[in-house]
Amino acid sequence: MLLTAEAKRDGVPQVRFFTWVLGSLLCGVPQVRFFTWVLGFGMPSELKRYYGRGDLHFVTFSCYQRLPLLGTESARNVFVHELEKVRNEMGFRLVGYVVMPEHVHLLMSEPRIGTPSTVLQKLKLRVSLKMRKGREVGSAERFRLPVEEEGVLPRAFWQARFYDFNVNTIGKRREKLSYMHANPVVRGLVEHPEDWPWSSWSSYMGEEAGLIAIDFEQ
Repeated sequence: MLLTAEAKRDGVPQVRFFTWVLGSLLCGVPQVRFFTWVLGFGMPSELKRYYGRGDLHFVTFSCYQRLPLLGTESARNVFVHELEKVRNEMGFRLVGYVVMPEHVHLLMSEPRIGTPSTVLQKLKLRVSLKMRKGREVGSAERFRLPVEEEGVLPRAFWQARFYDFNVNTIGKRREKLSYMHANPVVRGLVEHPEDWPWSSWSSYMGEEAGLIAIDFEQ
């Protein structure tokens, strides 16, 4: 089932990770004063990243141990908000995206300065900090991680590794967009892509602007 319009699409990414340590994470447990969220580690040397070719990048990265840390509307809204800010700061084109409860897909260009890897480093850090701040008692906008109700306190927000695939043909771009937009339906989260606002579906269908502006490819 084709879930995207035929007009515009293309992309793929690849990324290496620094180790980012966030301290003083409020876990809702008084005895715990500091909790480390690690955003990533150096990628194995055999994983090759190809930059500087003018390709789009299809990037996939996951929450720690595939936990549904983006399983609430507020968490997904935080992610989209920070994604737009980082896009504006680093100057990359966002061709498509979907935010799932436990992972994210982006179809993006390389930024003006840096690589998709540096984009993800900044984006992961921003989201982690925002979610940590939002969990503080007395915060104006109080967030709860979905796993907190189960008494699980993850030691990180993001999984260290990520997947990056170069996209340099119209056909592959359409394939990745269709895959992203179908993801919430395949997972049984909604009956139709239009019912999942945390993706670029609505922008391609021309129904509404969507949560974040999309850079259409010719």
